[in-house]
Amino acid sequence: MEARRWTHGVTFPDDRPLINVSQAAPVAPPPDALRREMARLVVEDPGSHLYGPVLGLPDLRAEVARQWAAGYGGGIAPENVAITSGCNQAFTAAVASLCGEGDEVIVPVPYYFNHAMWLDMAGVRLVPLPTGDGLIPEATAAAARITGRTRAIVLVSPNNPGGVEYPAETLRAFFDLARAHGLALIVDETYRDFDSRAGAPHDLLSGDWDDTLIQLYSFSKAYRLTGHRIGAMVAAPARLAQAEKFLDTVSICPNQLGQRAALWAMQHLRDWLAGERAEILARRAAIEAAFPRLAAQGWRLRGCGAYFAYLEHPFDTPSDVLARSLVTGAGVLLLPGTMFRPADDPAGARELRIAFANIDTGGIATLFDRLAAFRPA
Repeated sequence: MEARRWTHGVTFPDDRPLINVSQAAPVAPPPDALRREMARLVVEDPGSHLYGPVLGLPDLRAEVARQWAAGYGGGIAPENVAITSGCNQAFTAAVASLCGEGDEVIVPVPYYFNHAMWLDMAGVRLVPLPTGDGLIPEATAAAARITGRTRAIVLVSPNNPGGVEYPAETLRAFFDLARAHGLALIVDETYRDFDSRAGAPHDLLSGDWDDTLIQLYSFSKAYRLTGHRIGAMVAAPARLAQAEKFLDTVSICPNQLGQRAALWAMQHLRDWLAGERAEILARRAAIEAAFPRLAAQGWRLRGCGAYFAYLEHPFDTPSDVLARSLVTGAGVLLLPGTMFRPADDPAGARELRIAFANIDTGGIATLFDRLAAFRPA
């Protein structure tokens, strides 16, 4: 929201319209077939307008359990699944069920800023976990940061903001670490549908998992249901019973129309979603192919995948100032690395995030033209 305000009062000429790569969300509506089904539901299904179960529609919970069990090769039952008002709410519910004021959560940096903001609002201390050049966290480094107040470790893969896909062995190492210390491992897989790897990205849901793992998911990116706010939380039934108290207080129940749309989409849009994934992977490839042009000017590509490219710029100007300058100087709205790190972390001043889900390969080429030509004042 802060970045959007940078465009207020700025006029963008017709021959250089604004390129908005600030937000990781589809800008197109759901596919026509899904919209037609939603229109039918509005008219014919009275339940789409009423309160429903706090933890979500039983049919949707069962479908998530069925597809996750098949996809991850694990034992997942409907009672392991809660439907939430978006993945952000799934995270807030998980934290509310785990933490009290003064507790600690370990989070790799750069981090998803909504996670950081919620922890701040809840009075929970975010313990930053540095990552190296590849933006992949290490469990051994996290182990050194565990204290008596630590309640959870949070991972996002494919990562926001870095775009990187965490190796299966990395996720397993964090799972083993969390279990050994009696902690929860929260794994946000909002962008799982756009992972470049074939098959399951990890085996954490196989075997005995629900004493440690809390998995989060979003239907917004997969099926363009952003405005309907439908997410999911996969965890132990006892954990969900605690989260239910929070969810009932905050939203009573998830959006009924959105849940029905998500269920229909899961059952009917597998091929369409495969096409969406192929398009996102093509955009990722376009960024990687075009980047040597910026690399020749001193830029670095720190990470690229799912919806994101995470860059290190070559200028002396701090990224929060640079990002504002790019709005007027290049007609580009992106986010500075300072939004994804603690205020005392100097690395954020050199970093920028591009969310490329909103631009096609032609738009990516134009974006790189503008970045290559830009020089801060």
